[in-house]
Amino acid sequence: MKWYKIPGIQNNGQPFIKRVKAGGKTICLVGFENQIFALAAKCPHAGGNLAAGWCKNGKLICPVHRYSYNLQTGKGSEGQNDYINTYPVEIRDGSIYVGINSFWEKIKQAFK
Repeated sequence: MKWYKIPGIQNNGQPFIKRVKAGGKTICLVGFENQIFALAAKCPHAGGNLAAGWCKNGKLICPVHRYSYNLQTGKGSEGQNDYINTYPVEIRDGSIYVGINSFWEKIKQAFK
Protein backbone atom coordinates (compact mmCIF):
# COMPACT_ATOMS: atom_id res chain seq x y z
CA MET A 1 0.00 0.00 0.00
CA LYS A 2 1.24 3.44 -0.85
CA TRP A 3 0.42 6.42 1.34
CA TYR A 4 -0.37 9.83 -0.15
CA LYS A 5 -0.19 13.09 1.75
CA ILE A 6 -3.25 15.27 1.24
CA PRO A 7 -2.09 18.89 1.00
CA GLY A 8 -4.13 21.89 2.06
CA ILE A 9 -6.32 20.20 4.69
CA GLN A 10 -5.52 20.51 8.35
CA ASN A 11 -6.62 18.05 10.99
CA ASN A 12 -8.09 20.55 13.44
CA GLY A 13 -11.21 18.64 14.54
CA GLN A 14 -13.59 20.80 12.49
CA PRO A 15 -16.11 18.95 10.26
CA PHE A 16 -15.46 19.06 6.51
CA ILE A 17 -16.10 17.24 3.23
CA LYS A 18 -13.53 17.73 0.46
CA ARG A 19 -12.90 16.17 -2.92
CA VAL A 20 -9.17 15.40 -3.20
CA LYS A 21 -6.73 13.39 -5.34
CA ALA A 22 -4.63 10.55 -3.94
CA GLY A 23 -2.65 8.17 -6.11
CA GLY A 24 -4.57 9.06 -9.25
CA LYS A 25 -7.91 8.43 -7.53
CA THR A 26 -10.52 11.02 -6.69
CA ILE A 27 -11.37 10.62 -3.01
CA CYS A 28 -14.03 12.13 -0.78
CA LEU A 29 -12.25 13.09 2.44
CA VAL A 30 -14.61 13.58 5.38
CA GLY A 31 -13.94 15.04 8.81
CA PHE A 32 -16.81 14.00 11.07
CA GLU A 33 -17.00 13.85 14.87
CA ASN A 34 -13.22 14.22 15.33
CA GLN A 35 -12.40 11.40 12.89
CA ILE A 36 -11.28 11.48 9.28
CA PHE A 37 -12.62 9.10 6.65
CA ALA A 38 -11.65 8.54 3.02
CA LEU A 39 -14.28 7.18 0.66
CA ALA A 40 -15.02 6.97 -3.05
CA ALA A 41 -16.05 10.37 -4.40
CA LYS A 42 -18.72 9.13 -6.81
CA CYS A 43 -22.10 7.69 -5.84
CA PRO A 44 -22.62 4.29 -7.52
CA HIS A 45 -26.36 4.91 -7.80
CA ALA A 46 -26.47 8.01 -9.98
CA GLY A 47 -22.84 9.16 -10.22
CA GLY A 48 -23.36 12.10 -7.89
CA ASN A 49 -20.42 13.97 -6.38
CA LEU A 50 -20.40 12.75 -2.78
CA ALA A 51 -18.20 15.68 -1.73
CA ALA A 52 -21.20 17.92 -2.41
CA GLY A 53 -23.25 15.92 0.10
CA TRP A 54 -23.42 16.04 3.89
CA CYS A 55 -23.02 13.78 6.92
CA LYS A 56 -25.77 12.61 9.23
CA ASN A 57 -25.71 9.86 11.87
CA GLY A 58 -22.32 8.54 10.74
CA LYS A 59 -23.32 8.38 7.07
CA LEU A 60 -22.35 10.33 3.99
CA ILE A 61 -25.46 11.44 2.10
CA CYS A 62 -25.42 11.79 -1.70
CA PRO A 63 -26.86 15.14 -2.81
CA VAL A 64 -28.57 13.67 -5.90
CA HIS A 65 -31.05 11.10 -4.55
CA ARG A 66 -30.16 11.04 -0.82
CA TYR A 67 -28.55 7.60 -0.90
CA SER A 68 -26.40 7.17 2.21
CA TYR A 69 -23.16 5.33 2.96
CA ASN A 70 -21.58 4.33 6.26
CA LEU A 71 -18.44 6.43 6.80
CA GLN A 72 -16.48 3.51 8.28
CA THR A 73 -17.50 0.64 6.01
CA GLY A 74 -18.84 2.30 2.85
CA LYS A 75 -21.92 0.07 3.04
CA GLY A 76 -25.11 1.57 1.64
CA SER A 77 -28.14 1.94 3.86
CA GLU A 78 -30.73 -0.82 4.11
CA GLY A 79 -32.45 -1.51 0.80
CA GLN A 80 -29.77 0.12 -1.36
CA ASN A 81 -27.75 -3.05 -1.96
CA ASP A 82 -24.62 -1.11 -2.84
CA TYR A 83 -21.43 0.27 -1.31
CA ILE A 84 -18.58 2.68 -1.94
CA ASN A 85 -14.90 1.98 -1.49
CA THR A 86 -13.22 3.16 1.69
CA TYR A 87 -9.52 3.89 2.18
CA PRO A 88 -7.35 3.88 5.31
CA VAL A 89 -6.37 7.23 6.79
CA GLU A 90 -3.37 8.06 8.97
CA ILE A 91 -2.42 11.28 10.69
CA ARG A 92 1.33 11.93 10.73
CA ASP A 93 2.78 15.09 12.24
CA GLY A 94 -0.57 16.83 11.80
CA SER A 95 -0.85 15.91 8.11
CA ILE A 96 -3.47 13.61 6.59
CA TYR A 97 -2.38 10.55 4.56
CA VAL A 98 -4.62 8.21 2.55
CA GLY A 99 -3.55 4.64 1.72
CA ILE A 100 -4.19 3.32 -1.79
CA ASN A 101 -3.54 -0.23 -2.96
CA SER A 102 -2.17 -0.63 -6.47
CA PHE A 103 -3.93 -2.87 -8.98
CA TRP A 104 -1.34 -5.60 -8.44
CA GLU A 105 -1.68 -5.41 -4.67
CA LYS A 106 -5.43 -5.97 -5.06
CA ILE A 107 -4.77 -9.01 -7.27
CA LYS A 108 -2.33 -10.45 -4.71
CA GLN A 109 -4.87 -9.99 -1.90
CA ALA A 110 -7.54 -11.78 -3.94
CA PHE A 111 -5.37 -14.92 -4.02
CA LYS A 112 -4.48 -14.99 -0.31
